[in-house]
Amino acid sequence: MPHVINNYPIWFAKRLFDLFGACLALLLFLPVFPFIAIAIKATSKGPVFYKQQRVGKSTPQHMEFFDIIKFRTMYIDAETRSGAVWATKNDPRITPVGRFLRKTRLDELPQLINVLQGDMSLIGPRPERPSFYQKLENEIPFFADRTYGVMPGITGLAQINQGYDTCIDDVRTKVGYDHCYALSLRSTKSWVMMDMNIVAKTVLVMFNGRGQ
Repeated sequence: MPHVINNYPIWFAKRLFDLFGACLALLLFLPVFPFIAIAIKATSKGPVFYKQQRVGKSTPQHMEFFDIIKFRTMYIDAETRSGAVWATKNDPRITPVGRFLRKTRLDELPQLINVLQGDMSLIGPRPERPSFYQKLENEIPFFADRTYGVMPGITGLAQINQGYDTCIDDVRTKVGYDHCYALSLRSTKSWVMMDMNIVAKTVLVMFNGRGQ
């Protein structure tokens, strides 16, 4: 069943939380941006930032697209031969600096700009790549429904419990988490409790280096 947020007060409060949180996070992390940029440029050729098209907030009748912004963690043209594939453990496409950025989730920091632009939320289901979307929608029941009326997020219930997708079974598990999060948006109390829990666990994930 589609999870479209019809509760305007929750939608409005969530957007205010996104704007405040993104501004605060940028103020806290902006000083480390130059150091990350220098490390990326010093260890591999290519740009500091990486943009990739993703599927945004959608409805049964309409699908939105946007360019997600990340610190580059892979060698330039890493997918020229392999095509669009999921990252794996010890993925040779990932640079040494990129491996550290992924483990600490620091590569996601530029997405705070996506939040300010209104493309993403701080918390929500991870936006998928269009090249994966049709296959996943065909193989996983209710896959598309997970983003109906819900803004994709930098972190979320699936990200803190599972991490990056490495295979289709990971995505099947993620869909359950994403539907669970969407259901929490039906009341203010459940939404606030859920988001505070996700924020706290995201900080732990970053410090524990549980990314991939």
